[in-house]
Amino acid sequence: MPTEVALLESRALRVEQMGRVDILDKVKSLVMLPDGIHVRTEDVARYFEVSTASVRRLTDRHQEELSENGLRVLRGPELRSFHGDMKSLWKEEGVESYPQAATQLRLYTRRTVLDVAMLLRDSDIARCVRTYLLDAEESLRAQYDTLDARVTRIESCLADVGSALQELGPVLCRMSERLDSLDRKVEATQQLVGAMSVGLSELSQDVVRMDARFDARMEAFAHQLKDLRRRGGRR
Repeated sequence: MPTEVALLESRALRVEQMGRVDILDKVKSLVMLPDGIHVRTEDVARYFEVSTASVRRLTDRHQEELSENGLRVLRGPELRSFHGDMKSLWKEEGVESYPQAATQLRLYTRRTVLDVAMLLRDSDIARCVRTYLLDAEESLRAQYDTLDARVTRIESCLADVGSALQELGPVLCRMSERLDSLDRKVEATQQLVGAMSVGLSELSQDVVRMDARFDARMEAFAHQLKDLRRRGGRR
């Protein structure tokens, strides 16, 4: 786990923490300009409870790093345009006066302020921010270790399952062969039943034909019997 000194010394470690701007408001409320995006040098100094000169010196020493994390220096037309926008926003909030910089204005974002917190040595607020960051890092590492242990247990369980499946392989293979044999027997039985059904259908047709022949013969015999009776009566 990185230490506070390591955080102060290592730019790479600071880069890893740049997404944790939420830590700032957990330590102290950061008052933003009306655009909700920027703060000025004096606002940064007020947040860290240090002098404005201290913040300026720090910014001068680490301007390249801070610029990568949102620091802007406005001059000329860009500065006048920004002042005009801020005046309009402040009037909407009912504020009549807006302090303006004379020739230039340094603007910090939340990322920039977090970077300052990781660079500023002589500030209790900055130290508190660093403590929060390191505690959060430790908590994340603990959660990762717990997750890693769970993954290891799951992998162990899966290994056991794999072994069990390997042992079940031959059994499942034999069961599959038996099922295939049973399927063949069922298919043969179905074919036999189909043949028997056809045979019974033909037998039924034969019976119908025999019934018809029997009825015809009985009818002919009845006619013959009537003729014999008529002849016997005439005698």
